[in-house]
Amino acid sequence: MKKIEWLTEGDAKMPEIDTARLATWIEAVAKSHNRILGPLTYIFCDDSKIIEVNRQFLNHDYYTDIITFDYSRGRMVSGDMFISLDTVLSNSELVGATYERELHRVIIHGVLHLCGINDKGPGEREIMESFENKALEILDEI
Repeated sequence: MKKIEWLTEGDAKMPEIDTARLATWIEAVAKSHNRILGPLTYIFCDDSKIIEVNRQFLNHDYYTDIITFDYSRGRMVSGDMFISLDTVLSNSELVGATYERELHRVIIHGVLHLCGINDKGPGEREIMESFENKALEILDEI
C-alpha cells in the first residue's frame, strides 16, 4: 500500500511534481515533528471543488488553498488534503513566489496541520509560516 496517494478531481490536471522526492520530504518533515507517516491522500482540484468542500464540510463560504481532513492517531499522521490549484496559482502571484514553491508550501502546510500545528489563533500564523519555511529548507536539501 502506498503511503501517499496523489489524485485529481474534476478538470484539475496533475501538477508536474516529483512525487518520490516529495514523499521523502514529507516523511522527513513528519519525523522532524516526532511523527510517523501514515496514509496521506492529496486531491488536486479547482476552485469550484474547494468551495464545494468548504461549504459542505466546514460551513465556510470562501475559497482556500487547502482543506485538511485529519485522521491522525497518536504519533501517526494521516489525512486527506484537498488543494485548489487555482488558488495556489493566484496566491503565488499575490506573494511573488513561483507556482512550484507555493504548491510545495501548501503541500507541507497540510502535513504540518496533521502534526498539530495550527494557524487560526493569535500568533499561530507566524508559527505556521516559520515551520513552513523550515520544511521548505529541508526540501531544498533533498
